[in-house]
Amino acid sequence: LMKIWSLIKQLFRPLFYSIYRHRLEQQVGNWKIPQHIGVILDGNRRYARNLGLANVVEGHYDGADKLEEFLGWCDELGVKIVSIWIFSLDNFNREGSEVHDILNVIEEKMWEMVNDEKVHRNQVRIRSMGQVELLPESLQEAIRKAEEVTQNYNKFILNIAVAYGGREEVVEACRNYLISETVNGKDIGTLIEELDVTSIATHLYTSDLPDPDLIIRTSGEIRLSGFLMWQSVYSEYYFCDTFCPAFRKIDFLRALRDYNQRQRRYGQ
Repeated sequence: LMKIWSLIKQLFRPLFYSIYRHRLEQQVGNWKIPQHIGVILDGNRRYARNLGLANVVEGHYDGADKLEEFLGWCDELGVKIVSIWIFSLDNFNREGSEVHDILNVIEEKMWEMVNDEKVHRNQVRIRSMGQVELLPESLQEAIRKAEEVTQNYNKFILNIAVAYGGREEVVEACRNYLISETVNGKDIGTLIEELDVTSIATHLYTSDLPDPDLIIRTSGEIRLSGFLMWQSVYSEYYFCDTFCPAFRKIDFLRALRDYNQRQRRYGQ
């Protein structure tokens, strides 16, 4: 009986999920939608290993394809800004061949976006966040080109965090603040006296953008690992057990439903 019941569930699960998703899609029009969503795309390696794929880079390709699908959902529902974390500074510590493969995937996808008709039709502005100078020159060129050809778009903003670390972003912001003010002739005593939250915030990668309303992390890890650590102080968090490449629209809708049910107090 247990085997029969298991078989029945496998047969009807797609139907149940389809009905459930349709129900959520009918409700979403009444929800408050976050304008800026941060996403930690996690679990590509575990996804590949669970499927027994020959090379974990296949999981990263699937994850990159999922990102394109995810951006389509965001555009459909009126989200205006998406910040995604695709490669951290800590990722450089992985095995050399895997780092090489991941960066190749990112480079391929960046060049695809340069020429992607949908990117230009939807006026997606692409911006990078992180220590891009640490990346291979060919990848740096792909990022520069993507930023260049989309720099005048303003309908949708896609921030891509690559070679990114949250602590390093704050350190860099402080450093840039000190440099910019020193150039203006201020002494160290004045700089220390004037240093405040705004001084640092104006030098962050997202200084000209609103802070993220919602941050989603896939793969079941319940931590931010420093992603937008300054900007996310009042963000709402949603952690999903699903690996990035298997993330479905129903998972996204659940995150939005959860966000809609929260009461944001901004520390008050």
